[in-house]
Amino acid sequence: MALPIINAPTYEVAVPSSKEKINYRPFLVKEEKILLLALEDGTAGALNAALKQIVNNCTYEKLEVDKLATFDLEFIFLRIRAKSVGEVSTLSLLAEDDGETYVEVEIPLEKITVDFPKDHTDTVKLTDTIGVVLRYPTYETLAEMNDLPDEMSGVERIFTLMSKCVDRVYDAETVHERIDFNEEELETFLNSLSPQQFADVQKFFDTMPKLQHQVKFTNPKTKKKNTVTLEGLQSFFA
Repeated sequence: MALPIINAPTYEVAVPSSKEKINYRPFLVKEEKILLLALEDGTAGALNAALKQIVNNCTYEKLEVDKLATFDLEFIFLRIRAKSVGEVSTLSLLAEDDGETYVEVEIPLEKITVDFPKDHTDTVKLTDTIGVVLRYPTYETLAEMNDLPDEMSGVERIFTLMSKCVDRVYDAETVHERIDFNEEELETFLNSLSPQQFADVQKFFDTMPKLQHQVKFTNPKTKKKNTVTLEGLQSFFA
């Protein structure tokens, strides 16, 4: 006789960038093993792979996790984690008013959202007729960036990230999809930008949505109020 299977509850959440509603379930022991092994390994590659695998498993393999923006993946993982091991994360935060006192603060994970700056756009108009549409970096993109040579300059890294995130280029007559041009053609196009146009494209990355939550607490020593802004997935765990 087969052993009984315990059915996990199902929840719904909207993907921040697309607003698409998806179903997800909490961690099971097999996902917890994946996470623990990645934490034991300690490398960024192992943690990123675990994050993608867990989200893929817990969303019933309905999402293309390799194509998800980093903030989308982190947000969904946070929701899964909240339903799995507790909806509150306790952190020890440094009080900035004296720079030495740490205060334990409870963070309600369900209240953490993705912040979309009002001036953020994925479409950059370069001239009256020419523009570029960008796509968000994925965890795969970040892994590729981490593999770049250490001696590569900051400018070269920005240029490389930019080239990886160009989705399409348009002019008055044609929309050029990414599959329509090669790396050399893209490099020539980006090198033809003026400094201001390059800065306009870079603004997409500078204003990119991020997992963010503002925490307010009182320093017990000085009695002064502090405000700390947490950003990125790792900020929400001790």
